[in-house]
Amino acid sequence: MSSQRPTQTTEDETVASSDDVDALLEQYTVGRDDHVNAPAYVVRADDVQEVLFKLRDEAGFDHLSCLSAQEYEDRYESIYHLTSYDDRRREVSIVVPAAKDGPRSQTASPVFETANWHEREAYDLVGIEYDGHPDMRRILLPDTWTGHPLSLDYDQDRPQVVSLRENASLFQSETQTEDDDTLFINVGPHHPATHGVLHLKTVLDGEQVVDVEPDIGYLHRCEEQMAQQGTYRHQIIPYADRWDYTANMPNEWAVARAIEDLADVEVPEYAQLLRTMSVELGRMLGHFLALGTFALDVYGDFTAIFQYAMRDREKVQNILEDLTGQRMMFYYFRIGGVVWDIPEPRQEFFEKIRDFMDDIPPTLEEYHDLMTNNEIFQKRTVGTGVLPSDVAKDYGVTGPVARGSGVDYDLRRDDPYGYYDELDWDVVTEDTCDNFARVLVRMREVEESAKIIEQCVDLLEDWPEEERNIQSNVPRTLRPEADREIYRAVEIAKGELGVYIRSDGTDKPDRFKIRSPCFHNLSALPEMSNGEYLPDLVATLGSLDIVLGSVDR
Repeated sequence: MSSQRPTQTTEDETVASSDDVDALLEQYTVGRDDHVNAPAYVVRADDVQEVLFKLRDEAGFDHLSCLSAQEYEDRYESIYHLTSYDDRRREVSIVVPAAKDGPRSQTASPVFETANWHEREAYDLVGIEYDGHPDMRRILLPDTWTGHPLSLDYDQDRPQVVSLRENASLFQSETQTEDDDTLFINVGPHHPATHGVLHLKTVLDGEQVVDVEPDIGYLHRCEEQMAQQGTYRHQIIPYADRWDYTANMPNEWAVARAIEDLADVEVPEYAQLLRTMSVELGRMLGHFLALGTFALDVYGDFTAIFQYAMRDREKVQNILEDLTGQRMMFYYFRIGGVVWDIPEPRQEFFEKIRDFMDDIPPTLEEYHDLMTNNEIFQKRTVGTGVLPSDVAKDYGVTGPVARGSGVDYDLRRDDPYGYYDELDWDVVTEDTCDNFARVLVRMREVEESAKIIEQCVDLLEDWPEEERNIQSNVPRTLRPEADREIYRAVEIAKGELGVYIRSDGTDKPDRFKIRSPCFHNLSALPEMSNGEYLPDLVATLGSLDIVLGSVDR
């Protein structure tokens, strides 16, 4: 079995916990709207903070995983999806209706810092304003944008052009701040160390960072709206490959898991095993690239580490190309299973994987010799970019960034799916909370992925031929029941990737919300960088391993 926590919630304890939440929220609850994955409590817009404080402090729901906002014909609605870092199977949703005319709701940012960016996005795309929010302005679209793209009355055909003149101040190379001792500079949006089109508004006191504000949205394509225009059966999963495009195979599982649970679709055991093997190969893709690009960030090593990382990433891509027919945009998952089985001859494919897995231990030794044992690398990473575990939780941080801060949280173990709970592997954590720790976590996770893949290969090799079912019998057109709501998540290379879906009885979602781990992890950058030197800011940003396609969606 996979690595288990010392205590696991039993079914009886879950019922008792649900009863406790009922009692805790009794005076605030004005309705119930149970979702597929969690009980949902409808509360008034001016009780949000009090309700969330009680759930966090008295019931242990310390992880605001996602905020979904949407507009109906008669109201607006914000849904706070809560769970626990210590017990992921405990989930609860808080539903907050708002008036159709001038929708407003109380902010949750005093309870969970991660609500800051969530609520700004909800305002930007849907149009709900959050009273008491510390910075209630757009986050993905320019400040001069007109309308809210996911509102019902938004004119989808109206072109909008934002002139450079209206945003010229953002691109001035140097601007003196009100304090004569500080200097404002722009890092990005086109800069090799920003890992894409990211703009960092940075205030310096000498060479020390006084403040930094990530300015995102340059790669925003409103993927949620695009998914809402696609059919469940075939047209949504391909979009997932474009979010975290450096390690995109696990993204497909996030969409598939949400749709399959929403529509009560079973996945054959053999297909679950194929999925588990393929996404662990995908996880390796991401971690190899993260290590190579991070070496570039901290001491400019292109000829050795970066090329070693690309060499190993290419080996994984060769395997995945044999399996899926693609090297990047795989689209291997289908609702109810996968598109096809192991390529023939099977034994040759298995041996190719085994040969690569045999090379993993000496390969990682090379990485340690070149990186973690390198004195320059240590000086740049040890003790820099510190993110304490309690701060990581407050920002909703997940994945290697959280586990590098000692947060023992991994959905593959804590909310099992696929074949993970049948395999022997461990969740990797480090407790030094710095840039160095996050590198160690990714290296050790490559080892754990190799362990998982080797076990999958052994099982696939011995699987009876007559039981190799790669897909269940799924209707040609999927139409989940109307007004069903679900939030499901999987563990990708960057952390918790979640999908919220609300159905309306048609073959397309009425609402499709993407919970990006990169979005949350990046929001914690100021906490990790303020007070440090500008080069440390670059290293810390690199240690987050963000992908702007995932941040902006």
